Amino acid sequence: MDDLLQEFIAETQETLEALAGEIVAWEADPSDRDRLDAIFRFFHTVKGSCGFLNLPRFERLSHAAEDVLSDLRSGQRSPDAATVSAVLGVMDRIGELAQAVAIGAALPDENDDLLIGALSADAPGNIALETGPIVVPAPEQRVRPGGTQAVPRTIRLPLSLIDQLMNGVSDMVLARNELSRQMRERSGDPELESAFERLSTCVADMRDAISKTRMQRVDRLFTAIPRMVRDLGRELGKRIDLTLEGGDVEMDREMVEMVVDPLTHIVRNSIDHGIETPDRRRALGKPEVGALKLEARQSGNQIVIEVSDDGQGIDTQRLVEKAVLAETLTRDAANRMSEAEKLELIFHPGLSTAQQITAISGRGVGMDVVRANVERIGGIISLDNQPGRGLRIILRVPLTLTIIPGLIVRAGGLHFAMPRAAVVEILHDNNAMLRIVEVGGAKIATIRSVRHSMIDLEHVLGMETLPQSGPRTIMVVRSGTGVPFAMGVASVENHEELVIRPASPLIMASGVYAGMTLPDNGKPMLLLDAAGLANAADLPNVVDDCAQRHLEEDEMNGAAVEMIPALRFEELSGERRLIQLSVVERVEDIDTAAFGRSGARAFVRLDGGLVPVVNGVHSFGASTVSALRIRDGAREACYPVAAVLDIIDMPLVPDMVAMHGMLSGVSVIDGEHLEVVNPFALFAGLPGEPVHERSRGRCVLADGDDGWTREILAPLLRQAGHEVVLGLPTDEPVDPLDVVLSSGPDLSQAAETLGCRVVHLRASLRPSGPRDGSIYRYDQDALMAAIAGVGR
Repeated sequence: MDDLLQEFIAETQETLEALAGEIVAWEADPSDRDRLDAIFRFFHTVKGSCGFLNLPRFERLSHAAEDVLSDLRSGQRSPDAATVSAVLGVMDRIGELAQAVAIGAALPDENDDLLIGALSADAPGNIALETGPIVVPAPEQRVRPGGTQAVPRTIRLPLSLIDQLMNGVSDMVLARNELSRQMRERSGDPELESAFERLSTCVADMRDAISKTRMQRVDRLFTAIPRMVRDLGRELGKRIDLTLEGGDVEMDREMVEMVVDPLTHIVRNSIDHGIETPDRRRALGKPEVGALKLEARQSGNQIVIEVSDDGQGIDTQRLVEKAVLAETLTRDAANRMSEAEKLELIFHPGLSTAQQITAISGRGVGMDVVRANVERIGGIISLDNQPGRGLRIILRVPLTLTIIPGLIVRAGGLHFAMPRAAVVEILHDNNAMLRIVEVGGAKIATIRSVRHSMIDLEHVLGMETLPQSGPRTIMVVRSGTGVPFAMGVASVENHEELVIRPASPLIMASGVYAGMTLPDNGKPMLLLDAAGLANAADLPNVVDDCAQRHLEEDEMNGAAVEMIPALRFEELSGERRLIQLSVVERVEDIDTAAFGRSGARAFVRLDGGLVPVVNGVHSFGASTVSALRIRDGAREACYPVAAVLDIIDMPLVPDMVAMHGMLSGVSVIDGEHLEVVNPFALFAGLPGEPVHERSRGRCVLADGDDGWTREILAPLLRQAGHEVVLGLPTDEPVDPLDVVLSSGPDLSQAAETLGCRVVHLRASLRPSGPRDGSIYRYDQDALMAAIAGVGR
């Protein structure tokens, strides 16, 4: 008897689940005799079985409903909204009783007479009917053709047995892969390989067959939707045209159970928030009957479920106002938000577009939970909002929870798995688009001007970061709340389909793992949970513009931060820095030929004098270079740069003081970390005495007929900006400021005769003796210094 009772309860619950939508569809089309017959047969079967199983309450309820449906079949009564509601009420009561029997609980004490009385044609509900029916056309896959049809042979199995079979087949697949690897490493045996191929084929077929036992039609997701749409529409006074498509698509039974609640909430939101009342729709020029469509389809290894309506869409401005009132968003931050960022606020906990709290909605609890539930199973939710015309919500969920695509990452010498759906982007830490800084002990990764909180997987898991020769890998990971963060790992090793299994309770209690998997090598590997990692690292889980809020709080508290004007520029080496504007006299482009070097010091010829170059650069790849002419009041220096960017305000004291070389620290300006140049260090590194150029005259080449002097020395001096005279002048005296260059044997008396300085050049690398004051003619630095008079 117990087996018969369990069989009866199971069949009753399954049939009730399917018939809820059938009754609503029959109400929309009373001429559909096939649906009416199916409903009648259900109550007739329940009534007949209850007498044998001694279930009097079942029998009384089903008998009353059967009588009403018999009158409807014979044409003695016509179906109306009140009758359909009464039949649905009886079905609900039978479902409650079946559930109580299934779990062994006491049967509910509700009075069944009220339900039976509502079935009567004289019941009050049949006199005062509602304003209009809910239009719910039946999905095509729901039609049950009449006539005799072969009944499929079925057998009931506990789900635990199917799971056990699936786990066993997964172990067989892993063992097959390991055997295949070992066979490749050894000498081949054709007969053994042939037998192995047959074994592999059988294992693959068995796995596919057992996988199908876990699959259920998406139709099961849709069974309760028509009833819910009908009841909510009647309660809210709205007329709704429901369309269901794609019910024949199949997905894992566990996935179906996980998607039911998010989908139910989305449909309720569409009816309550989206679709307007008939009067409002008429005023807007829309049809009085609102359109609600649910569509399911398979796309690769994902199931795509779309819920769309032609209602009013999401009012993003109202969302922003509620976020500002709730103090989760500042007014300035709201003004900077794009339309897409405003739309994302719908997933913020506590926010709702409902004007008032009702039994259906308005408490701000829902869409954040929907997103969390969808992303917990590796899915993605997205919105397509068209204000005034409707909203489309797209759910993308994996085909199965048992096998998911994943990435194999290495950290701390161990391997971990990460669901591929949680990874937004992968790049190396030497990528030019990535900049990583550490502020206050926390890392910040800036990728294409977008900042992300950053963690290292080794640090979160308490492992040692091992040294490696190549670059580390940075993964942009989407957490359970939708806020992405950057995670550093040693490398991403591979991507493959992962067989997911639950991990031990001790491991799951850590909160950073979502399960375990067995790759082809048979070694267990833990599956990382993106949301758990973010929580373990205390990363922000809501988008609330904390930096802007803290800045405004500082201003309100009167925190006096003294600001000074600063020049933002780019170094020749590419770094972007700041320098106090008060020390910059002017910015100008300088001919690079004016730069030179004497020993270890660089200088530039400016305004008839030699000006030291603070950063020591004297050679450039272009004809001109931008330069900052800086002055401390008495002395002047030149600072060649790649580009001058703009003038901004910077804190007098850097955000992070770090005296090093020419730098005094780091300041954060508009989210950018800029090094601050220390003017004290710049001028402290200059020569003790100003450098004066003693030669402004011509370079007189005494050996003007010499080939080396004419072809090599003269062009060099002209390129350096000197006026060159070939040969001693005969028609005019030599100016005392001129410099005579000669490679002759002796011009020691020429200086006194000519009244100017003479530079002696020699062809040999080494001087002839200790008193030889000549300069090697290919020593360019010494030659230029001698001409300029530096060190003379």
